[in-house]
Amino acid sequence: MVALLWTGIVSYFCLVNSNEIPVINIPNLDKCIHTFFHLVFTFVWFLFFNKHLQIDSIVKPLVYSVVFSFVFGIIIEILQNLITTSRNADVFDIVANSVGTILAVFVIVICNKFNILNLILKK
Repeated sequence: MVALLWTGIVSYFCLVNSNEIPVINIPNLDKCIHTFFHLVFTFVWFLFFNKHLQIDSIVKPLVYSVVFSFVFGIIIEILQNLITTSRNADVFDIVANSVGTILAVFVIVICNKFNILNLILKK
């Protein structure tokens, strides 16, 4: 449920008319936001896949969540170019998305190493 909710939030903010979003003049703030969105996106989808696949290894849910995050980010960029009038596809947004995904992998691996995932997943 959380993963779907987060996906909806990311989709909304990436596809809403950018004229409706307040302008904050901080260089590359949008790239930081993309990184954050995909860090959380990858993490919550990892939790979803980990719970529903019910396997002991984190590898498969991690691969699923990473691939899903990467593909989702590319699809959002394509949709920005196709269906919005105030946004354009940007390869650097995809790079920022990928950075967020990679950071999520580090967070997941560290959480797993220290058994924090077991607390989150209540195993």
